[in-house]
Amino acid sequence: MTTSFNGLGVGLHNLYRLSPAKTRSISAENMTGEKGRGGMATEGTGAIHARGLGPDGGVLGWKVSPSIRIEPGETRVLADIRGMGAIQQIWMTSAYLRWRELILRIWWDDQEQPSVECPLGDFFCSGWNQYAQVSSLAVCVNPGRAFNCYWEMPFRKAARIEIENRDPENFGILFYQINYTLTDVPEDAAYFHAQFRRTNPLPFKEDYTIVDGISGRGHYVGTYMAWGVNNSGWWGEGEIKFFMDGDTTFPTICGTGTEDYFCGAYNFDGGVVDDTMDSRYREFTTPYSGLPQVLRPDGVYRSQQRFGMYRWHLNDPIRFESDLRVTIQALGWRTEKKDPRYLPLQDDIASVAFWYQTLPTAPFPPLPDRDYLEVA
Repeated sequence: MTTSFNGLGVGLHNLYRLSPAKTRSISAENMTGEKGRGGMATEGTGAIHARGLGPDGGVLGWKVSPSIRIEPGETRVLADIRGMGAIQQIWMTSAYLRWRELILRIWWDDQEQPSVECPLGDFFCSGWNQYAQVSSLAVCVNPGRAFNCYWEMPFRKAARIEIENRDPENFGILFYQINYTLTDVPEDAAYFHAQFRRTNPLPFKEDYTIVDGISGRGHYVGTYMAWGVNNSGWWGEGEIKFFMDGDTTFPTICGTGTEDYFCGAYNFDGGVVDDTMDSRYREFTTPYSGLPQVLRPDGVYRSQQRFGMYRWHLNDPIRFESDLRVTIQALGWRTEKKDPRYLPLQDDIASVAFWYQTLPTAPFPPLPDRDYLEVA
């Protein structure tokens, strides 16, 4: 005897299965996601362009509200969903504002504390406010600066998504679509979390903290980093460390190097080990990891280069029972060729940690102010 399929965890292996789950979608053309209520707007950012197309010379049904305008300092509610279900896909694109001026927040089940708080660009692996193609299973960034994520985000009572415009002078235009399903959620389903941090510059000989203070049971599923290098030379010798379930001085999981954790090798530079190739950083984007962005103002190993990297633990989630802390070292090389030694770096590092856990969500550190988040 088979049980009813709740419509979650959809993939090629079960795409053929029918389900009683109800598909819904929220956008500027249907802000509540109600059945049969899409495309009914008579006012919106597209109304002037749709004039004369609808019945009796009106605008009804003709792309009247494809986007929203967010005023300086304003916070807008993008979705306020009641009931049980899961968000399954989010698409967004913005105009007129830099991506760190827009702060994305998500609450689950009427918690006071958001479980997601992150600048829009960093959430979608685009921390440097410049377009770079990302082709991964969890996040895609496509031509035209289109942000997509496919993290499945279950909730049992409610889901609330907001976006804040931190620019005190300029408005923004946001196009968005939030696709979700209303269905039964299993008892062992955890809640999606994402937390942003930035340290600029990193104090000398200090490890960078990707996330700390996670309390509850769950599993860590991904890291995005926007790394600005302030020294010349190679910068990625540092080890990532996962301190879990009471670890103190030493972690349970310790990596072998920064590029190794992000599933690359030898400085992300084919020329290091193959003299038939020129020496340079090589961008790549794959389903589980990537270095989609390398900004090269001064050449290959010169100062002030910037890198965007992601690593998803989709097949190898890092499971914890009570607590988790994740750090990474900023480590390069000193210049003495006869006596090579590591050099602790003082770089500009930002990150987003992605994980699932039980509620309640521990309070996040305060998000830095607008000036501290600035990317020139």
